[in-house]
Amino acid sequence: MKKAKKFAFVNDAAEKEYKDLPDKIQDEFGKDLRRIQFDEEPKLPVTHLDSIGAGVIELRKNGSPAFRCIYVAKYLDTIVVLHAFVKTTNGIDRQAMKAADQRLKELLAGIKKTH
Repeated sequence: MKKAKKFAFVNDAAEKEYKDLPDKIQDEFGKDLRRIQFDEEPKLPVTHLDSIGAGVIELRKNGSPAFRCIYVAKYLDTIVVLHAFVKTTNGIDRQAMKAADQRLKELLAGIKKTH
C-alpha cells in the first residue's frame, strides 16, 4: 500500500484562514487534500499557479462567494496549504497571490535551513 504524504499548514495564519472557511467548504477542500495525499485526483477544479512557483496548485470552489485553497505538494513529501480565502473579485486576487507567494518563500527558506 502506498504511503500517504504528510499534511501541514505553512504557518498559523494559513491554518486560521482555512478554519475560518464555512464548514461545508472546509469539508470539500479537506476531502480533496486527502485524495491528493494518496496521489489521487481531486474532485474540485484546479489551477496550476506556476507564476507563484512550480507545483503550486489552487483548488477552486466556484459560486457566490467563491472559495480557494492554495497548496504545494512538491516538498518534503508533504501537502502544504499556503493560503485559503474567499474570492471576492472576478479577476486575479492579487493580494491572495501575494500572500501565497510570500508563504512559499518562507517554506522554501525553512527547508533550505534544515537541509
